[in-house]
Amino acid sequence: MTFDRLFTRTSALAAAAAAAAAAVLAGCASPPSHFYTLSPADDAARGAPTVASANPALLIELAPIDVPPQVAKAQFVVQTDASRVDVLEQRRWASLPGDEIRRALSGDLTQQLGTIDVYGSPRPEGVPVYRVSVRVQRFESWPDSHALIDAVWSVRSLASQQVMTCRSVLDEKVGTGYDALVEGHRHAVEALSTAIASGVRALAAAPQPVMTPGSKTASRPKPMPPVACPAAAPAESGAG
Repeated sequence: MTFDRLFTRTSALAAAAAAAAAAVLAGCASPPSHFYTLSPADDAARGAPTVASANPALLIELAPIDVPPQVAKAQFVVQTDASRVDVLEQRRWASLPGDEIRRALSGDLTQQLGTIDVYGSPRPEGVPVYRVSVRVQRFESWPDSHALIDAVWSVRSLASQQVMTCRSVLDEKVGTGYDALVEGHRHAVEALSTAIASGVRALAAAPQPVMTPGSKTASRPKPMPPVACPAAAPAESGAG
């Protein structure tokens, strides 16, 4: 066998080995991950946009949102039955669920109220600020069935310290597939934002405590009665 023939044969064997190795590696490669967000792709997804005034009548301050520890991860945690969940490595949130919910809520609330979310930002004097706190008690994903968010939320006037505390349970039926499941959670967040926006409006319209200048109790206004939760959010209401 001549050197040229030996070289050609060796090269062919090496190429075949490389192709076989590539095929093995391709077969062992992990399937691609898919990332999802609760924020609509554009303003059209929210309906007619409402532009916040340059000088809004009120401001909101939406605090970071608590979610149950078992779902506070990037991977989808889906229910298979009442006592079992699956963690899906290839289905992930673009950010942690608490951050996703907060971002979507902030966008919805500022649009519905025509205001600005000033959490973590300096705010002007003389403009009433309402602090919104949300604690998600259940964030359940049932593929091909429903998406559920059970949340306790509160709105507090930083001026009067008057507070409304409510609970909203949003249960959205979903179609087949994970896109439908994400869309169900998005609808649930939108319904939650509508309830909270109604709560902010109700608290803003409630009578404010009256303090008489020079009174010994001027620094301690009489506590105001709690404001009832919006009808759209059957809830537990009270001062806190």
